[in-house]
Amino acid sequence: MKINVITMFPEYFEGPLDVSIVARGIEDGALVVVLHDLREHGLGRHRQLDDSPFGGGPGMVMMIEPMAAALEPLRDTHRVLFTPSGAPMSQETLDRWAQIDDVTFVCGRYEGVDQRVIDNFIDEEASLGDYVLAGGEVAAAAAIEGVARLLPGVVGNPESTEKESFRDCLLEEPVYTRPADFQGWAVPEVLLSGDHGRIEEWRSQRRLERTRQRRPDLLRNGKDSDT
Repeated sequence: MKINVITMFPEYFEGPLDVSIVARGIEDGALVVVLHDLREHGLGRHRQLDDSPFGGGPGMVMMIEPMAAALEPLRDTHRVLFTPSGAPMSQETLDRWAQIDDVTFVCGRYEGVDQRVIDNFIDEEASLGDYVLAGGEVAAAAAIEGVARLLPGVVGNPESTEKESFRDCLLEEPVYTRPADFQGWAVPEVLLSGDHGRIEEWRSQRRLERTRQRRPDLLRNGKDSDT
């Protein structure tokens, strides 16, 4: 899979791309990430990327000319703009992006991007959550990591991505490891029983209980809360 990133700050990604699962995916050839410095398409001597909004108002707006110059060569990719106005990014979103061979993540900044960019060059708008950040770089880094772990061979055990939070509209159950008892805090007996049927039943119950307590919206959206 190839991911292009259009950003004013390509240096932001030096850390996220060099560690853990993302670095492994790049090293193994499962993932290629190409950083495009938007400043290279800036206007004039100062490489201008933004200007005041028509109609007045606070802040600055990212101009169409630099964006068009950066995005035109990437028309054959699936182009995603990260913006607070976009649809909330979910596990389903990442699953879908991981099936696309060539994706472009566009990092918005300032008060937003000239709407003509969105109308003519963007296939999808996405948001990291219901809050505003300085730019889309954080969302792009999160998306890269979320997609990378879904690519074949990147995660050692494929079940790790199949049995986790948000699968089947449920949060993941509590997990434990050694020691079985720490200062009197014991691991649930069922997990030590070796009875795989009981263990799976316990895990299913905990998933449902945790989701009811913390994210009842998931049950309403995708699963009957009475089951």
